[in-house]
Amino acid sequence: MVKFWRRLTVFLISCLLLISLTACGNQVRRNQVVISVLSDPKTFNAVLSAESPNIFGLTYEGLLTENPITGKKEPVLAESWTISDDNLNIIFTMREGLKWSDGQPLTVDDVVFTYKDLYLNPDIPNNYRDSLRIGLKKEFPVITKLDNRRIEFKLPEPFAPFLDAVSSPILPKHALEKTIQKKSPDGRLEFLSTWGLDTPPDKIVFNGAYKLKEYITGQRIIFENNPYYWKKDDRGQQLPHITSVIWAIVESQDTTLLQFRSGSLDSIGVTPEFFSLLKTEEERGNFTIFNGGPAYGTQFIGFNLNQGKRDGKPLVEPIKSRWFNNLNFRQAIAYGINRQRMIDDIYRGLGQEQNSFLSIQSPFYDKTLKGYDYNPEKAKELLLEAGFKYNSDNLLVDADNNPVRFNLITNAGNKIREAIGAQIKNDLAAIGIQVDFQAIAFSNLVDKLSNSLDWEAHILGFTGDNEPHAPNIWYVDGNLHAFNQQPQPGSPPIQGWQAADWEKKIAYLYVKGSQELDFEKRKVIYNEIQQLQQEYVPFIYLVNPLALGAVRNCFEGIQFSALGGAFWNLEELKKTCGGV
Repeated sequence: MVKFWRRLTVFLISCLLLISLTACGNQVRRNQVVISVLSDPKTFNAVLSAESPNIFGLTYEGLLTENPITGKKEPVLAESWTISDDNLNIIFTMREGLKWSDGQPLTVDDVVFTYKDLYLNPDIPNNYRDSLRIGLKKEFPVITKLDNRRIEFKLPEPFAPFLDAVSSPILPKHALEKTIQKKSPDGRLEFLSTWGLDTPPDKIVFNGAYKLKEYITGQRIIFENNPYYWKKDDRGQQLPHITSVIWAIVESQDTTLLQFRSGSLDSIGVTPEFFSLLKTEEERGNFTIFNGGPAYGTQFIGFNLNQGKRDGKPLVEPIKSRWFNNLNFRQAIAYGINRQRMIDDIYRGLGQEQNSFLSIQSPFYDKTLKGYDYNPEKAKELLLEAGFKYNSDNLLVDADNNPVRFNLITNAGNKIREAIGAQIKNDLAAIGIQVDFQAIAFSNLVDKLSNSLDWEAHILGFTGDNEPHAPNIWYVDGNLHAFNQQPQPGSPPIQGWQAADWEKKIAYLYVKGSQELDFEKRKVIYNEIQQLQQEYVPFIYLVNPLALGAVRNCFEGIQFSALGGAFWNLEELKKTCGGV
């Protein structure tokens, strides 16, 4: 009886959460989509965003995009582009009549402003800047307005990932230009505090199919159709057909499941623990579970290899830093983690071992990688070779008799990662290592990884796609070089930061890979990178799950894929069932 009332209470709470959005039960909503997200957004400034998911896939577009079904580049704000024979000059022709959500014209000037004044601005930390650094000299393209519809990107040398780099959101010059011309008393650009979460939605300008309508912290985000969106369907009708999108902010995956089963949500990512239950309810619940194959992205455990100091204080305790920077130690940890057990127990068999930074579905994935099979005896052997030993209690200590113990963190609310952390704690206890595992608020995790750099080990993940070039992660000064991060612009400096030779070699090979235009030759380079990353284990890759999503049978045009999910073409979808 107690369990019944607890479940009823949770159900009622979930209903109240969406009371202004929809009725509980099976009443469906006309011409809107309701889904859930685990946490509040971190910013409404697309340039400053460093997390996923974020709102910008709905609210902004770039010059072009990648079709997640075909993998081909398709025009968006640019209607076409031409590439010179020497691959050094790319000219984009913009569509005519483009407008911002406030009705102002969207022009070539906005493109120039976005790239030259925002992405390439050294005073603005962002993930896009790294993607535009070309060659060993890390030069940037020269961006020139040719006329009112054409813009030229002139490259210093051939750059294979260039078309991926120009899929980034285009931002409005008329709304943001003044923010890069003003600085606060502490010397920071006004732009860095522009379009935060406290900004009224009607003060933010967008170019995507949707614009922000309402945000209530901890409850919901509501998007409405952009009346000036450029795209039309085959009949010449204005898109999007679905005029409203609602994100319910639900920090519990259990509550999310209850909401979907009650009919309050139109779609849900299917986690392994919920798969069997939902599969039996497909027909009754009028939904379909889609399987996109191996998911894009990575999940890993990483150690803080940063040997630098701030104000004379080491970022990582020196004793632990010596452990983490010992190759035998990292390889031993990799051997000490039972990934097959993760697949069987946590993922319920709906996944496979992950061995690379590249997504399994990427054409550049090295299928010969074997990874670190669970082998605790091999792990102990490597630790003993490195000078560690076991005390009378069979606990691992270093050469100076310091017990081997470290903190492991991940983001709270992600039940899969929390379960992985608990298992890693148990696995490593079997080889004498004590792990203090803690799930913390995502905002605190981001602050530790990007700003304070005060952490020892983490469970994290990066999104992925078909393109292997990821300079923000693998360049030694990359904005997401998470295992050995340099300070972000505006952060206190670090003294004594250093990069290992293997770290520099991987960065060099990334440059080399970006310079090679021949696919097969390029693949050889990225295979070498994957082998190096496997040997030196800056990240210990864990499990690649299946991309599973449940969607109500109320949408026409769903083309589910691992890369784009169910709603990558949301602006084209039609809702075929709904109430008044």
